[in-house]
Amino acid sequence: MSYSDFKTIDQAVSTLDLTVEDIPHLFSEISPIAPSERLKQTLDETLDLASSISTEKARSELIITPILLEIRRTFNNKIGYFSGNTFNVEETKGLTGDCNFILSASSNQSLVTAPVLTVVEAKDNDIRIGLGQCAAQMVAAQIFNARKGQERSSVYGAVSTGTNWKFLILQNQFLKIDLTEYFIIQLDQILGILAEPFRQYFNERSSSIATTNPQ
Repeated sequence: MSYSDFKTIDQAVSTLDLTVEDIPHLFSEISPIAPSERLKQTLDETLDLASSISTEKARSELIITPILLEIRRTFNNKIGYFSGNTFNVEETKGLTGDCNFILSASSNQSLVTAPVLTVVEAKDNDIRIGLGQCAAQMVAAQIFNARKGQERSSVYGAVSTGTNWKFLILQNQFLKIDLTEYFIIQLDQILGILAEPFRQYFNERSSSIATTNPQ
């Protein structure tokens, strides 16, 4: 069993002993981030092309990747970006296989390093069929972080066709799914949500350093 065997959210919830809650406008209080001119120009060139090809690979490469790299630049490339990497965490639970995208709060690009804060699952058309797989990868990230001594209160997840985005958040065994679906025209909100776990992490680190080294 692997991530791809989690075909539905119900399967992930029952297999991984999660409690799920659907919440409208779950991320409504998160501040949007305006896209850079670089990202806008890139998407102007790639959106129609990706939609015409309409494969998962095209949407991943031409839409999702530029958006995730924008988040990496937002935090001065201190974020690890991984695409298609194997992420074997817990074979007995089926938490093995490849992830479409992993974002970690580490600039190490040689290997996936804790803490993993966000996983993104790409789909070519139907977002719903990716929710179970994404949830399983989020649980894997939670376990991975704890084993590395980098336990986090939340792991974020997203399922995306490139033009449509659905966001999730895992806190302990509680999986919250935002009922709101975001569209590419709402790019500033998409960027804001993707950036949020990293904003929290780096703010916490700054506060910890300031406390440890008072002036």
